[in-house]
Amino acid sequence: MRPRIYLFGDSITESSFTPGGWGASLAHHFCRTADVVLRGYSGYNTRWALLVADKVFPPAEGDSHGGGAPLAVTVFFGANDACLPDRCSGFQHVPLEEYKQNLHSIVSFLKKRWPKTTIILITPPPIDEEARLQFPYVENPSGLPERTNEAASAYAKACIAAAEESGCLVVDLWTKMQEFPNWKSACLSDGLHLAETGNKIVFEEVVKKLKEQGLSLETLPVDLPLIGNIDPENPLKAFEN
Repeated sequence: MRPRIYLFGDSITESSFTPGGWGASLAHHFCRTADVVLRGYSGYNTRWALLVADKVFPPAEGDSHGGGAPLAVTVFFGANDACLPDRCSGFQHVPLEEYKQNLHSIVSFLKKRWPKTTIILITPPPIDEEARLQFPYVENPSGLPERTNEAASAYAKACIAAAEESGCLVVDLWTKMQEFPNWKSACLSDGLHLAETGNKIVFEEVVKKLKEQGLSLETLPVDLPLIGNIDPENPLKAFEN
Protein backbone atom coordinates (compact mmCIF):
# COMPACT_ATOMS: atom_id res chain seq x y z
CA MET A 1 0.00 0.00 0.00
CA ARG A 2 1.11 3.55 -0.61
CA PRO A 3 2.24 5.47 2.47
CA ARG A 4 0.02 8.31 3.62
CA ILE A 5 0.29 11.98 4.54
CA TYR A 6 -2.50 13.20 6.82
CA LEU A 7 -3.74 16.80 6.81
CA PHE A 8 -5.36 17.58 10.20
CA GLY A 9 -6.88 21.00 10.74
CA ASP A 10 -9.84 23.35 10.59
CA SER A 11 -11.67 24.84 7.58
CA ILE A 12 -8.41 25.98 5.97
CA THR A 13 -7.53 22.31 5.78
CA GLU A 14 -11.05 21.11 4.99
CA SER A 15 -11.17 23.39 1.95
CA SER A 16 -7.65 22.51 0.83
CA PHE A 17 -8.90 20.08 -1.84
CA THR A 18 -10.81 22.76 -3.74
CA PRO A 19 -9.32 23.71 -7.14
CA GLY A 20 -5.90 25.22 -6.51
CA GLY A 21 -5.98 24.23 -2.84
CA TRP A 22 -2.80 23.32 -1.02
CA GLY A 23 -4.05 19.81 -0.19
CA ALA A 24 -5.01 19.13 -3.79
CA SER A 25 -1.58 20.36 -4.86
CA LEU A 26 0.08 17.97 -2.41
CA ALA A 27 -2.05 15.09 -3.69
CA HIS A 28 -1.02 15.90 -7.26
CA HIS A 29 2.63 16.35 -6.28
CA PHE A 30 2.81 12.95 -4.57
CA CYS A 31 0.37 11.21 -6.92
CA ARG A 32 2.60 8.18 -7.55
CA THR A 33 4.32 8.03 -4.17
CA ALA A 34 1.88 8.75 -1.32
CA ASP A 35 -1.83 9.19 -0.59
CA VAL A 36 -2.74 12.56 0.89
CA VAL A 37 -5.57 12.00 3.36
CA LEU A 38 -7.79 14.95 4.25
CA ARG A 39 -8.93 15.34 7.84
CA GLY A 40 -10.13 18.94 8.03
CA TYR A 41 -12.97 20.07 10.30
CA SER A 42 -14.48 23.49 9.69
CA GLY A 43 -14.81 25.63 12.81
CA TYR A 44 -12.75 23.34 15.06
CA ASN A 45 -10.22 24.62 17.57
CA THR A 46 -7.44 22.70 19.31
CA ARG A 47 -9.69 21.87 22.26
CA TRP A 48 -12.13 20.02 20.02
CA ALA A 49 -9.34 18.55 17.90
CA LEU A 50 -7.76 16.99 20.95
CA LEU A 51 -11.09 15.48 21.99
CA VAL A 52 -11.63 13.78 18.62
CA ALA A 53 -8.04 12.86 17.68
CA ASP A 54 -8.59 9.23 18.62
CA LYS A 55 -11.57 9.09 16.23
CA VAL A 56 -9.75 10.88 13.43
CA PHE A 57 -6.65 8.68 13.25
CA PRO A 58 -6.57 4.91 12.87
CA PRO A 59 -4.93 2.86 15.62
CA ALA A 60 -1.28 1.96 15.20
CA GLU A 61 -2.15 -1.74 15.18
CA GLY A 62 -4.76 -3.14 12.83
CA ASP A 63 -4.70 -0.02 10.65
CA SER A 64 -7.68 -0.39 8.31
CA HIS A 65 -5.67 1.25 5.51
CA GLY A 66 -3.03 -1.45 5.81
CA GLY A 67 -0.27 1.07 5.21
CA GLY A 68 1.39 1.26 8.60
CA ALA A 69 2.50 4.57 10.06
CA PRO A 70 1.96 7.63 7.85
CA LEU A 71 4.94 9.48 6.44
CA ALA A 72 3.75 12.76 7.91
CA VAL A 73 0.92 14.64 9.58
CA THR A 74 0.28 18.36 9.25
CA VAL A 75 -1.43 19.99 12.24
CA PHE A 76 -3.00 23.29 11.20
CA PHE A 77 -5.09 24.87 13.98
CA GLY A 78 -5.20 28.28 15.60
CA ALA A 79 -7.36 30.50 13.42
CA ASN A 80 -10.43 29.60 15.49
CA ASP A 81 -8.62 29.44 18.82
CA ALA A 82 -7.58 33.05 18.20
CA CYS A 83 -11.15 34.35 17.88
CA LEU A 84 -11.58 37.13 20.42
CA PRO A 85 -13.60 35.91 23.43
CA ASP A 86 -15.85 39.00 23.56
CA ARG A 87 -16.73 39.05 19.86
CA CYS A 88 -19.32 37.19 17.79
CA SER A 89 -17.24 34.00 17.39
CA GLY A 90 -16.14 33.93 21.00
CA PHE A 91 -17.48 30.39 21.44
CA GLN A 92 -14.52 29.16 19.35
CA HIS A 93 -11.92 30.97 21.46
CA VAL A 94 -9.27 28.98 23.33
CA PRO A 95 -6.95 30.89 25.71
CA LEU A 96 -3.41 31.27 24.44
CA GLU A 97 -1.69 29.04 27.00
CA GLU A 98 -4.32 26.33 26.59
CA TYR A 99 -3.87 26.50 22.82
CA LYS A 100 -0.15 25.92 23.20
CA GLN A 101 -0.70 23.05 25.62
CA ASN A 102 -3.29 21.50 23.31
CA LEU A 103 -0.76 21.51 20.48
CA HIS A 104 1.70 19.75 22.78
CA SER A 105 -0.97 17.17 23.61
CA ILE A 106 -1.87 16.59 19.95
CA VAL A 107 1.80 16.12 19.09
CA SER A 108 2.24 13.73 22.04
CA PHE A 109 -0.77 11.73 20.88
CA LEU A 110 0.64 11.42 17.35
CA LYS A 111 4.15 10.58 18.53
CA LYS A 112 2.85 7.89 20.85
CA ARG A 113 0.84 6.36 18.02
CA TRP A 114 3.50 6.74 15.33
CA PRO A 115 6.94 7.52 16.83
CA LYS A 116 8.72 7.87 13.48
CA THR A 117 6.09 9.96 11.67
CA THR A 118 7.10 13.50 10.69
CA ILE A 119 4.83 16.10 12.31
CA ILE A 120 4.52 19.60 10.86
CA LEU A 121 2.73 22.33 12.77
CA ILE A 122 1.37 25.23 10.72
CA THR A 123 0.69 28.58 12.35
CA PRO A 124 -2.59 30.41 11.79
CA PRO A 125 -2.45 32.82 8.86
CA PRO A 126 -2.49 36.60 9.21
CA ILE A 127 -5.89 38.29 9.32
CA ASP A 128 -7.31 41.07 7.17
CA GLU A 129 -9.66 42.65 9.68
CA GLU A 130 -11.51 44.86 7.19
CA ALA A 131 -12.30 41.87 5.01
CA ARG A 132 -13.59 39.92 8.00
CA LEU A 133 -16.30 42.55 8.42
CA GLN A 134 -17.36 41.99 4.82
CA PHE A 135 -17.59 38.20 5.19
CA PRO A 136 -19.19 37.42 8.56
CA TYR A 137 -20.07 33.78 9.24
CA VAL A 138 -22.34 34.52 12.19
CA GLU A 139 -24.42 37.52 13.16
CA ASN A 140 -22.10 40.31 14.25
CA PRO A 141 -24.04 42.97 16.16
CA SER A 142 -20.88 44.67 17.47
CA GLY A 143 -19.65 45.59 14.01
CA LEU A 144 -16.13 44.61 15.06
CA PRO A 145 -13.97 41.89 13.48
CA GLU A 146 -14.12 38.60 15.37
CA ARG A 147 -10.41 38.08 14.70
CA THR A 148 -7.46 40.47 14.65
CA ASN A 149 -4.01 40.17 13.15
CA GLU A 150 -2.50 41.01 16.52
CA ALA A 151 -4.21 38.01 18.12
CA ALA A 152 -3.22 35.79 15.19
CA SER A 153 0.39 36.87 15.73
CA ALA A 154 0.31 35.78 19.37
CA TYR A 155 -1.12 32.37 18.47
CA ALA A 156 1.41 31.96 15.66
CA LYS A 157 4.24 32.59 18.12
CA ALA A 158 2.74 30.06 20.53
CA CYS A 159 2.54 27.50 17.71
CA ILE A 160 6.21 28.08 16.83
CA ALA A 161 7.19 27.71 20.49
CA ALA A 162 5.18 24.48 20.82
CA ALA A 163 6.91 23.08 17.73
CA GLU A 164 10.36 23.95 19.02
CA GLU A 165 9.64 22.53 22.48
CA SER A 166 8.24 19.27 21.08
CA GLY A 167 10.88 18.80 18.39
CA CYS A 168 8.47 19.24 15.47
CA LEU A 169 8.80 21.08 12.21
CA VAL A 170 6.81 24.29 11.82
CA VAL A 171 5.61 26.47 8.95
CA ASP A 172 5.40 30.09 10.10
CA LEU A 173 2.56 30.98 7.77
CA TRP A 174 1.73 34.19 9.64
CA THR A 175 5.15 35.65 8.80
CA LYS A 176 5.66 34.04 5.41
CA MET A 177 2.38 35.27 3.99
CA GLN A 178 3.00 38.87 4.97
CA GLU A 179 6.26 38.90 3.01
CA PHE A 180 4.18 39.04 -0.18
CA PRO A 181 3.13 42.42 -1.64
CA ASN A 182 -0.60 43.07 -1.28
CA TRP A 183 -0.85 39.91 0.86
CA LYS A 184 -4.35 40.72 2.06
CA SER A 185 -5.87 40.46 -1.40
CA ALA A 186 -3.31 38.08 -2.92
CA CYS A 187 -3.23 35.48 -0.15
CA LEU A 188 -6.68 35.64 1.47
CA SER A 189 -10.15 35.26 -0.04
CA ASP A 190 -12.17 36.66 2.88
CA GLY A 191 -9.62 37.94 5.35
CA LEU A 192 -9.10 34.46 6.80
CA HIS A 193 -9.31 31.63 4.25
CA LEU A 194 -6.71 31.17 1.56
CA ALA A 195 -6.76 32.51 -1.98
CA GLU A 196 -4.56 31.12 -4.77
CA THR A 197 -1.30 32.64 -3.58
CA GLY A 198 -1.96 31.67 0.03
CA ASN A 199 -2.60 28.07 -0.98
CA LYS A 200 0.59 28.07 -3.06
CA ILE A 201 2.61 29.29 -0.07
CA VAL A 202 1.31 26.53 2.21
CA PHE A 203 1.93 23.88 -0.45
CA GLU A 204 5.49 25.02 -1.12
CA GLU A 205 6.37 25.34 2.56
CA VAL A 206 5.02 21.89 3.42
CA VAL A 207 6.90 20.32 0.49
CA LYS A 208 10.06 22.09 1.68
CA LYS A 209 9.66 20.80 5.24
CA LEU A 210 9.01 17.25 4.03
CA LYS A 211 12.10 17.40 1.83
CA GLU A 212 14.17 18.42 4.86
CA GLN A 213 13.14 15.06 6.36
CA GLY A 214 14.08 13.12 3.24
CA LEU A 215 10.49 12.82 2.03
CA SER A 216 10.51 13.93 -1.60
CA LEU A 217 9.88 12.70 -5.12
CA GLU A 218 13.59 11.97 -5.36
CA THR A 219 13.62 9.68 -2.33
CA LEU A 220 10.19 8.04 -2.20
CA PRO A 221 9.58 4.98 -4.39
CA VAL A 222 6.85 5.20 -7.01
CA ASP A 223 3.78 2.99 -6.85
CA LEU A 224 4.30 0.33 -9.56
CA PRO A 225 6.77 0.72 -12.45
CA LEU A 226 6.83 3.81 -14.61
CA ILE A 227 5.83 3.22 -18.22
CA GLY A 228 9.41 3.63 -19.42
CA ASN A 229 10.44 0.67 -17.29
CA ILE A 230 7.81 -1.71 -18.70
CA ASP A 231 8.69 -4.04 -21.57
CA PRO A 232 5.54 -4.25 -23.75
CA GLU A 233 6.62 -7.74 -24.79
CA ASN A 234 6.99 -8.91 -21.22
CA PRO A 235 5.21 -6.52 -18.82
CA LEU A 236 5.01 -9.13 -16.07
CA LYS A 237 8.78 -8.92 -15.54
CA ALA A 238 8.57 -5.26 -14.54
CA PHE A 239 5.57 -5.85 -12.30
CA GLU A 240 7.29 -8.72 -10.49
CA ASN A 241 10.33 -6.56 -9.81
